[in-house]
Formats: sequence, C-alpha cells, structure tokens
Amino acid sequence: MEKYTVNLLCKQYGIDDLIIDYVESKDKILREKYFDGIEKVKEYNQYKIIHAMQKAKLNATHFNWTTGYGYDDIGREKVEEIYSYVFGTEDALVRPTIVSGTHAITLTLSGILRPGDELLVITGSPYDTLQKVIGVKGSEKGTFIEYGIKYNEISLNPNGKIDIEKSLDAITDKTKIVMLQRSTGYSDRNALTIDEIGEAIEKIKAFNNNLIVMVDNCYGEFTEINEPTNVGADIIAGSLIKNPGGGISLSGGYVVGRKDLIELVANRSTAPGIGKECGLTFGTTRNTLQGLFLAPMIVGEALKGALLNALVYKGLGFRVVPDTEDKRSDIILGIEFKSREKVIKYCQGIQSASPVDSYVSPEPWDMPGYEDEVIMAAGAFVQGSSIELSADGPMREPYFAYYQGGLTYSHCKLGVMMSLNNLYKNNMIDKEKLAF
Repeated sequence: MEKYTVNLLCKQYGIDDLIIDYVESKDKILREKYFDGIEKVKEYNQYKIIHAMQKAKLNATHFNWTTGYGYDDIGREKVEEIYSYVFGTEDALVRPTIVSGTHAITLTLSGILRPGDELLVITGSPYDTLQKVIGVKGSEKGTFIEYGIKYNEISLNPNGKIDIEKSLDAITDKTKIVMLQRSTGYSDRNALTIDEIGEAIEKIKAFNNNLIVMVDNCYGEFTEINEPTNVGADIIAGSLIKNPGGGISLSGGYVVGRKDLIELVANRSTAPGIGKECGLTFGTTRNTLQGLFLAPMIVGEALKGALLNALVYKGLGFRVVPDTEDKRSDIILGIEFKSREKVIKYCQGIQSASPVDSYVSPEPWDMPGYEDEVIMAAGAFVQGSSIELSADGPMREPYFAYYQGGLTYSHCKLGVMMSLNNLYKNNMIDKEKLAF
C-alpha cells in the first residue's frame, strides 16, 4: 500500500498503523493464493450472462415500460427469458414486487404445496425468517402449518453435510417438496457446494423421481460456474438485492425452474388466470439487467472481501466459517466471537466504513421475522442490500457475526480494517497476534 494511502487511512479514518500492516500482510497472501481462482469463475459467468442476453436478442426498446396492468411489457418478458437462459431452466418469474429472498421462497412453496402436502427440509433448520413462514417459530397468522401443510426437517450430519440416508428414510407419501438451503444462514456450517447439491438431488430422484427438489439459492449465485438448476434442481429462488442484482437492482426477486412449476408460482404471485401476463415493472428493467450483467464481477469482489476477512480473523485466533481453505459456495463469512460485545463492535466497525449512514452506530433490536435480537450493519445505497458491504448477527450463543457483500474489494478491505480497528481500540483482540 502506498504511503499516501496509509496516511489517508490513519488521518481520515483513525486506523492504527499496526492494523494496516497486519491487514496488508493478509492481503498479500490473498492476492498470491486466491485471486486467480475467483477471477476464473467470474470470467466464465460473465460470458454466460452476455450470451444469454445475446440469445434473447436484447435491445434498447426492452428498457421501455408500460402502465396499469403491465400488459405487453416486453421488457418484463425479456428479463424473464434471459434469467431462464442464465440458469438453464424452462421458465422464470422475475419481479420487482418480490420484496425479499424470503418472499421469493414463500411464493414458490405456497404456489406448489397444497393442504395435506409435506415440505421436507434436509439441510437442518432453515433461515430464521422462513421458520416463521412455516410456523415452527413465532405465532404469525397464515403460516404453512395453519393452512394444513405438513413440515419435517432433517439435521445435517456431524460433519455439516446432508444426511442423505436419513433424508430418504423421512420421505413419505405426503412429501411433495424436498428443499435444500444452499447458504449457511445463521448457522456454523459451510454453504452447500454445487457438487453436494447435485449428489443429493441424484439420490433423491433415484428414490422417487416425482418429488420436487427446491433450492433456496440466496447468496450463492455466480460463486461457482454452475447453479443448482444445472445439476437437477426443479426450481430455485433468490433475491435481486443479493448476488444477481449486482448492486444495481433496487428491489425484487426471482424464481426459475420447470415451466409447470413457474406457472403455479406465478398464479400465486398474481391470480389464477392472470399468472405472468400482468405485473408492472415500474421502469426497473434496465437496472435489473444491468445489475445481472455486473453480477459476476460484483460477486467476485465480495468473495475476495470474505476471504480477506477470513484470513485476518483466523490469524487472530477466531474460528471462521467457511475456513480459508474450504471451497466457497456463497458470499457469507461467519466469524465466531463468543461474545455479544465483540459482535456489536465488529458490526459497528463495518458500519463506520459505509458510504451511507457511516455515522450511525447499530445496536441489537427486535427485528421483524427474527426470534432473537439482531444487529444489522448496512450502510448501503439500496436499503437492505446484502451484496453491498454489510454484517449482521443474532444475539445468541456462540455469537457469530456474518459478513457479506462489498461492491469493490477496496471497500471490503476498508471494512475489514475498520472492524478490526474498533475491536483493537476496545481491547477485544490479542494485540500480540497483530505483530505478524
């Protein structure tokens, strides 16, 4: 790092020289050992997305939009055609009115499942917000269980892998959807790799080919060269303010998969008889597609940031998930702090590196959809965008902070330095370990 940059970090951000030197030592390892692999995946996915846009014959008129019901919205139809090409599926539903990843998953499940059907999740307890949708946590109205949908889940084995034997044993004549959550969520396991997902799907389909395999793909898009739909998933869902939005999409979510299943989901998203034919895009087509175009590069930057974080905090004795040598399949890094106060100081450090609301000091609060208090650090251009530099964590043992996103590696690096500096100033790290 150049001296003038060091001076800026010291004077304008108040970062200690010792912190800068330590992070620089890890940055050097990252560049020498890890960058090349990330760049190769990024390059492949970039070409894949460009080809999808060319195949769909995208042109400037597709950025126009209509009003009212959204009839004949050629931009909306083009977005969904491109998404189906990118993910290798028969059809897609991509709408700005899908408010989150949880909403996209809920639409998918509620569109397909009927009273008496069973949802079987084979990757342990799903993400906190989805537990309330199902009805296994909280006391919300209109849950799946309230509508007569049965639910079962199979824990991962002690190694954090899918227990396929127990999963197959749990399937009954009521089981309609077998669901996998690709990302770690608020847990201490690695994200499922595409190879692991493909192996599980192959065995499930061999057991009963009529079962529908659904994958929650949030945080995983474009971290590998394939997606779950390339290895047999019938349908997947995710959020546009995560990976595929590239930091440009203002809102929205996507569902891609088999045509008959997308029809069911579309009917739930609007109404039977209307399905995909209506739905205003509010002029978001350009942002949605430009975000998708940028997504491989942005995801690559976020992966570099996650790896830098991992190298930095592992070097200080903290457990990181995934570990630095593990294969990554999402953009999230979990850091086990074993302390409520350390999680708070870490997240406050990330917030202080943000371009928006940097002066705000986040505190844990009772966030809607969560069972525990949650702290959220996210000074983003798009509210709640977790492809932008952000960190969060539930206030429960063993006190993990979950880092994700970063539109540029330089911003990720600043976030790492600011978080570490905040812990350093509050005497929450072993200072001797900084002397690399």
